[in-house]
Amino acid sequence: MNTELPLVVGVDGSEASLRAVDWAADEAVLRGVSLRLVYACLWERYEGAALAHDIGKPSAQVLPQDVVGVAVQRARARQPGLKVSSDVVFEEPEYALVHEGRQACALVVGSRGRSGLAELLLGSVSLTVAANADCPVIVLRGSHDIRATPSGGGRVVVGVGEDAQDPAVVRFAFEEARRRGAALEAVRAWRCPAHETTDHPLLADAPARLHKEHAEETLTQALRDTPPGVELHRRTPEGHARRLLVDASHGADLLVVGAKRREGHFGLQLGRVAHAALHHAACPVAIVPQSA
Repeated sequence: MNTELPLVVGVDGSEASLRAVDWAADEAVLRGVSLRLVYACLWERYEGAALAHDIGKPSAQVLPQDVVGVAVQRARARQPGLKVSSDVVFEEPEYALVHEGRQACALVVGSRGRSGLAELLLGSVSLTVAANADCPVIVLRGSHDIRATPSGGGRVVVGVGEDAQDPAVVRFAFEEARRRGAALEAVRAWRCPAHETTDHPLLADAPARLHKEHAEETLTQALRDTPPGVELHRRTPEGHARRLLVDASHGADLLVVGAKRREGHFGLQLGRVAHAALHHAACPVAIVPQSA
C-alpha cells in the first residue's frame, strides 16, 4: 500500500456526501493515510438551503469554499488527528473525481437516491465514478451506522468471479478485513444451464456437481494467498451472483466486487454483478478495477 496517496472523498454539500466524509475519515485512519476532500462543480455559488442554514448564511451567499469548509470541519471533528486537505474544482463532478482517482489509494462517494427509492437507486455521479475510476471506489450505501470500523465481529463479503488469476479484488478484500479485524466471507456463485440437465436417474446430478466442483476450485485458487490472521468463510451457493451477493450484503460492513476496465474507454464499465450491487446492496460497496 502506497501511504503517500490520500484517500479522496467527493463532497457536494448534501447529507449523503457528509455521511461519506464520516466514513472516509474512519477509513483513512485505518489505512494510515491522509484524507483529501474534493468539491467539483460548474457554479460559482452553491444552491442548497440545508447547507446554508447549517453555516448561517443565505443561500445566495454560500460559496463552493464553504462546502468544503463544512466537510473539513466534519472530518476533523470525527478524527481529530487526521491530516485533511481540500480543493474546489470547477469541472463536471464525474470527470473531476475520476481524474482525482489517478492519485488516490481509493475514492469514497455517497449514494444519492432519486424519487421515493433513495435506498435503491444510485446517483449518476456515483455510478459514473464507480464505473470509470482507476482506483477502488467505495460507494456508501445502506442503512449502516457510517463507521468504517465495526463495533464488534464485523464481516466483509467479496464476490469471486470466473477469473481467479486476477488477484486485485480478493487482495483488496483481504486488506479491508484485516484492517477491521473482520471475518471475510468469499462467495463464488454457480449455475447449471438447463440444456445440461438430464432425466437419466444415474446422471441427473452430474452436471450440477461438475459446476459446483469448478466453483470450489476457482474459489480455492482465488484464496490461495490468504494472509495469516484473517478469519475466512468460503461459500459456493447455486444461483445468480448478483442476487446472492446483494443478499449477503445484509449485515455486512463492506461488499467487494470487481469491474473490468478497458484502457482508453470512458463509459459504464460495470458488469451486471457490480451494477446490481451498487443499486441494491444493503452496505457500502467497493468496486475494484480489474484488467480486461
